[in-house]
Amino acid sequence: MLQEVLGMPFEVAITIVILNGFLYCWHAHLGDPVVPGWITPAIPLLVAYVKAFPEGVPRMHALISFELTLGIFAFVLGVTGMAKRFVDAIPNAIKAGVLIGAGIAAVTMIFRPDDGRFWKSPITISICLGLAVFLLFSNMYKSIRHRHKILTVISDLGIMPSILVATIIGPLFEPSAIPFPHLQWGFTVPHVVELFTQWTPWSPRIGWPSVGMFLSAIPLVVAVYIVLFGELIQAQALIEESSHFRPDEKVDFNPNRNNIIVGLRNMIMSTFGPDISMCGPMWAAMQVVETDRYKHGREAMDSLIGGVASFRLGTFTGYWLSPIVTFVKPILNTALSLTLLIQGFVAVRIGVLKARSYNDLGIAGIVAGVLAVKGAAWAFGVGIIMCLLIYGRNFFAEQPVKASEQVPPHNIYCD
Repeated sequence: MLQEVLGMPFEVAITIVILNGFLYCWHAHLGDPVVPGWITPAIPLLVAYVKAFPEGVPRMHALISFELTLGIFAFVLGVTGMAKRFVDAIPNAIKAGVLIGAGIAAVTMIFRPDDGRFWKSPITISICLGLAVFLLFSNMYKSIRHRHKILTVISDLGIMPSILVATIIGPLFEPSAIPFPHLQWGFTVPHVVELFTQWTPWSPRIGWPSVGMFLSAIPLVVAVYIVLFGELIQAQALIEESSHFRPDEKVDFNPNRNNIIVGLRNMIMSTFGPDISMCGPMWAAMQVVETDRYKHGREAMDSLIGGVASFRLGTFTGYWLSPIVTFVKPILNTALSLTLLIQGFVAVRIGVLKARSYNDLGIAGIVAGVLAVKGAAWAFGVGIIMCLLIYGRNFFAEQPVKASEQVPPHNIYCD
């Protein structure tokens, strides 16, 4: 993503990845029991935003101003404890639309007719996506996975089986797009000096963005924060569910602490290694794997903090090992496509569940479409106008919904 969108050399991009990997380790070591990751569903929204600016310094200014604003925003909400209150103030219809729109944008990024990632290796992505969806979401697989230990182990690996399959299928069926890896031995050498002097706001070539750039990023910051907060809710639900199986350990998950760490990570990355994938609160697929293993007692995982810390220390180690980096380099497009499509699936599912009525769903659909096509500022404008027209003075209120207006899956949750 850094190479394609910003025109970075691979050596500079991997340096940013290493810095990001170091910051991943902060969560567990500061007492936050999550596997941190990107803000994946929002990546297409940010890519569309920065691509509206010419490649070079203007595009870097757009990214830096956005990521720094997002970091400050998350940090302040975490310190003040206002995160939940801020998100609660946004109507459900708009929140649902943002989540659905992020999911649609992720899928669109893969299947665009001209430059979609799917068309670079359609056979590999199709097979690997089918395998990933089956292992992660299939009711049939869930019903049989506990019958055989090997099936349980495979399901605990998240999308890793699909990634490994891609390294075999790609070179065999689509060698022009996915060649066999050219393994190199040794260690990754980060290009810190080049990164700092050529690609950060401290360098004379880039410099700091104008105040106008920061102001123009605010609508997208709010939209991305809604996605970020949705992932926080998922993390809390997963941790609380697993804690019922482990009364021997008290797991302390504090959303405000998570906001503070996420804010610090984004602020650091924006000024020392601007990152198109952003710094998010959780990698959903691996958090599911960690919490599921944690449920099986101390023999499987002694402590949840230890489990997530060891995983992120392991990935951070992998960035430095050239054999690992060169092994996965040919299938990076496939891996990113899988990640975006799976996160798109999850984002749409969560977005629909945010809606409480048919009117909410209708507004959410409009907001989602506008978000995917015109961006965050237009989406919020359209959403606010529609909510005012439909709900009037109850715009900010959780007004009761008549039974005839409820979305059927929510009937069991409504009084």
